[in-house]
Amino acid sequence: MGFPTIRPRRLRVTASMRELVRETTLAPSDFVYPLFFSATATSPVPITTMPGISQLPVSHAREQAKEIAKRGVRSVLLFGLPKTKDPRGDSGCDPDGPVPRAVAEMKSAVPELVVITDVCVDEYTDHGHCGILRTRKDGAIEVDNDATLDVLARMSLMHARAGADVVAPSDMMDGRVGHIRAALDGESFETTAILSYAVKYASAFYGPFREAVNVQIAQGDRAGYQMDPANAREALREAALDEAEGADMLMVKPALAYLDVIAAVRARTNLPVAAYNISGEYSMVHAAAAAKMIDLDRAVMEVLTSIRRAGADLILTYHALHAAEILAR
Repeated sequence: MGFPTIRPRRLRVTASMRELVRETTLAPSDFVYPLFFSATATSPVPITTMPGISQLPVSHAREQAKEIAKRGVRSVLLFGLPKTKDPRGDSGCDPDGPVPRAVAEMKSAVPELVVITDVCVDEYTDHGHCGILRTRKDGAIEVDNDATLDVLARMSLMHARAGADVVAPSDMMDGRVGHIRAALDGESFETTAILSYAVKYASAFYGPFREAVNVQIAQGDRAGYQMDPANAREALREAALDEAEGADMLMVKPALAYLDVIAAVRARTNLPVAAYNISGEYSMVHAAAAAKMIDLDRAVMEVLTSIRRAGADLILTYHALHAAEILAR
């Protein structure tokens, strides 16, 4: 049988009918809200390329936690802006740094909030790379993968001691998940989970984030450790390696240009899959809305639904509070 007996539009006639048969749904608890805490700011510093997002003083951490929880969002991801930077990113391991202080404040204010910390040295190095640099025999500068692992492990331990529920290494160094897992277990932090940035591409869409964390790459680029945007099978290899090393959750970053990769990773693992709706993706939507090209609310929900539909169990997004507000209407 075909038309006129079969009419798919019957299930689209009313809003209630469409909701009844909806395949993909969103809830505030699906979102992880990224936050930037500064060691030097005394009041919020707006990020000009990311409307509505600011660098925050640590003194605002408690109220932020309460407001986020009030909106129904249950998870946050913390980044830090230190007082000083050096070649090794040692300030990233300072127990009095902005991230551990913010972790402690947020967990004290809202104990049930899931606090995730970004583990990477790019915010803390004076050269802006995600690892310790070395000079090869031919004079070229490169990131020293193995020397970076110890710094990442120390940073993870420091975050765990502060009360972080989850550490999220974003550096793309080989072997870092296993190294961090061994360090955490060795200090009796067996219950601290690892959300691995397992599949992180060398993307053009990170631009606004560089302003958010005050990172400038002094020389070279990150193509030597972040993934080639042309590769999809490699993503499955990276995800499988991190899972074998002990990752508890896997992330794909960015999200919108890599929906196929999210779906492929989802099909190959039983672990929770996260996707990071990154700064450039966020800022493009706001820029288009400001130019009156699109409706902001509808575009935000369409973007987040597409990421969820592709297979993401959780979505890291700067739209989190806005989306939660829309869902509550």
